[in-house]
Amino acid sequence: MSEGPRIVLNITRIIVVALGLSGLAPAVTFAADKVPSGNRNAEQPAIPGASVRRTKAGKTSFDVKYEKVRDLLRTDSALVGKIKKTASAYGIAPIHMVGAIVGEHTYNVDAYDSLQSYYVKAASYAGNTFRFGYKDESISDFVSRSEFAECNGFSDSYRLWTCRENVWEDSFRGKSVSGVSYPNNRFSAVFFQPFYAGQTFGLGQINPLTALMLSDLVHEKSGYRKLDEDDAADVYKAIMDPDISLAFMAAVIRKSIDDYRQIADVDISGNPGITATLFNIGGSQQRAQALASRRAGGSANWPEENYYGWLINDRLDELEALL
Repeated sequence: MSEGPRIVLNITRIIVVALGLSGLAPAVTFAADKVPSGNRNAEQPAIPGASVRRTKAGKTSFDVKYEKVRDLLRTDSALVGKIKKTASAYGIAPIHMVGAIVGEHTYNVDAYDSLQSYYVKAASYAGNTFRFGYKDESISDFVSRSEFAECNGFSDSYRLWTCRENVWEDSFRGKSVSGVSYPNNRFSAVFFQPFYAGQTFGLGQINPLTALMLSDLVHEKSGYRKLDEDDAADVYKAIMDPDISLAFMAAVIRKSIDDYRQIADVDISGNPGITATLFNIGGSQQRAQALASRRAGGSANWPEENYYGWLINDRLDELEALL
């Protein structure tokens, strides 16, 4: 699309949305620009050193790990059935969930031999007593501070915890506040990793903070009870239990697709490598905003896959055959 027609189209959208909000015109749905299939990069982008070191330490290789998770999906019809059912509930193609699972178990963790192994691992966390917090301060006490007052008006879990994460970045990260020195690290790593800082857990490798953010969406779509930051064990159950974890995986992907459509006017639902990339790196809202700014400035570029998403697009025919 040339720049002239795009400007006219964008102005038209603004006018129609404004009229719709005022009740003067019916709502109109425009098709977002569809991201082309496949990879934008001819060769796989560099794999982070941490992933390389972790894989070497396990005396394995990325190829071996990829083949292991691929074979798990190929032979575990129960798991594939759960993936399809969950994907349908969230209105996404199941290949997006397959891509996220394959990416996580190729580059971040090793796959178990069966779905039952994930249930056993989840059960090992049951009954443990632990909490989310930093030093002697629980997360609920921390977010009760006056700095977080601006977040109290949000009732939905996503905006509430996104606001709190932003306050952490602006007011606490790497700073000394009220005599307490806070690490220069992510909110999730400081307050939400009581076992192994920086790690994610379970079949879907979901971060506890991500689970709290998406709790409302998962409750709405899957019926699981809403999560409470004061019940860390329940949050870990949600991200360790394969059934519940799949729902959170689907919610992450659904949110990424919606963010890119609503913010950047781009449809990523047909490119599993892009959704896998966003599953890996997070921040779909901020990344969609950055893409929207570039496109508004005349850059007709597309979101690009990272090393993780590149693998999914490169092996797409093989992975789709698993479904």
